[in-house]
Amino acid sequence: MKFQSTRNKNLRLDSAETIIKGLSDDGGLFVPVEIPVLENGEISELSKLGYCERAKRIFAKFMTDFSEEELLGCAEKAYTENFEDEVPAPIVKLGEDIYMLELWHGPTCAFKDMALQILPHFLVKSAKKAGDGKKTVILTATSGDTGKAALEGFCDVEGTEIIVFYPKDGVSKIQKLQMQTQKGKNVRVCGVAGNFDDTQTAVKMIFTDENIRAVLAENGKSFSSANSINVGRLLPQVVYYISAYADLVADGEIEDGDVVNVAVPTGNFGNILAAYYAKKMGVPFGRLICASNANNVLTDFLSTGEYNANRDFYLTESPSMDILVSSNLERLIFELSGKDDEYVGKAMKDLREHGKYSVSEDIITKIKEVFAAGFTDDEGAENRIKMLFDEYSYLCDTHTAVAVEVYEKYKAETGDCRKTIIASTASPYKFPRAVLKSISGEIEPDDFEAAKKIEVLSGLPMPKQLSELSEKEPRFKENCKREEMAEFVLSTVGGDR
Repeated sequence: MKFQSTRNKNLRLDSAETIIKGLSDDGGLFVPVEIPVLENGEISELSKLGYCERAKRIFAKFMTDFSEEELLGCAEKAYTENFEDEVPAPIVKLGEDIYMLELWHGPTCAFKDMALQILPHFLVKSAKKAGDGKKTVILTATSGDTGKAALEGFCDVEGTEIIVFYPKDGVSKIQKLQMQTQKGKNVRVCGVAGNFDDTQTAVKMIFTDENIRAVLAENGKSFSSANSINVGRLLPQVVYYISAYADLVADGEIEDGDVVNVAVPTGNFGNILAAYYAKKMGVPFGRLICASNANNVLTDFLSTGEYNANRDFYLTESPSMDILVSSNLERLIFELSGKDDEYVGKAMKDLREHGKYSVSEDIITKIKEVFAAGFTDDEGAENRIKMLFDEYSYLCDTHTAVAVEVYEKYKAETGDCRKTIIASTASPYKFPRAVLKSISGEIEPDDFEAAKKIEVLSGLPMPKQLSELSEKEPRFKENCKREEMAEFVLSTVGGDR
């Protein structure tokens, strides 16, 4: 198996090389040359296995330059020690047709742990296989959850440094504290005056800046990424969708072959793209329901074929989705255009220069065959949190509530009542003020006081790794402007630290 750039399909690398690079030198994203297909009866076989064995078998289809022993070892290190239970991604059934795929039982209480607990193990082994002996500098932009998950995953990992940028006014208090209090000798964190799109765009420019790369090379270092632009992030997400379907088979909720829908709250399109890859591999997924908040650029694109980021930007109660430039959409367009790298390159150039692009009628027809899309505002998500709590005594966070609300709208509009997996992406305690207001109507300005009141109302304890934040002193308090990010990176990586 090789991986090619969405902007130069003649550039083909093994998975180890791809994981090390993160982003192609031409600015493109790496994708598998061919998406492998599950064999007949393989889902039934997977349903009899534990999560790590399932992960090994799926990774082996993509990462053919790794041995199965290496892949299983990476999975076991990632998923057996750092999660609350033996099942890292449990499913909770609500009513007759909703299955909450809880992806937030890892060390940072967000779905990013599912990929970022294993990525460091992939990277270390990749460096031994295809590396040139250089230290790897992980450069990451975050809308809230990726940053902490990446910091936790790469903390004191030999041969790595990690720099995380976040929009200083665009994450929750708890998300910010998680990053600012991170331990580790090889980590650095900085807030950015601007939104996530500003931060992500600047990081991409730094990645492809030849002068900065030259400075890194002089110091025996090279860039890689922990963002979802890295294939090493995307493949573990494919695993949990395939595993979720296998779990439903194993639990007798469905028969192998039954069609199931998937609803995903997403801003950068990576999480739902993973579901698309699982569908392409042969998992019987029906409609993939893309759920957005008030920053509904994806809803408009998937409905019309026009991507237009020239619009108002909203800070919402689901901040990890406050995104107007969805990087992973590039991978979908590459696939649906027949792997036309020139077509993709032009679209991304239009986005960069004009803030918008449009796709052909053929592509939008293909999109509508697979995807549905919708959005809701904070009020809609708030109402849905209360409804789930009142009806099922189930507590969910603001992002998950967006997905459930959009799913319910979809079902009402289409009459499609097929069983549906909802990607539940964060612990409700990462956004306690919003969750408390939703279930009780009470406005509590302090996150930790709000969390205590939720515990009383719900009987669900706040995860220890979040409750302990109230006693920690922030370690990283630096902020910078977007145009100062490159200098921040140079000051960090320009010499041994």
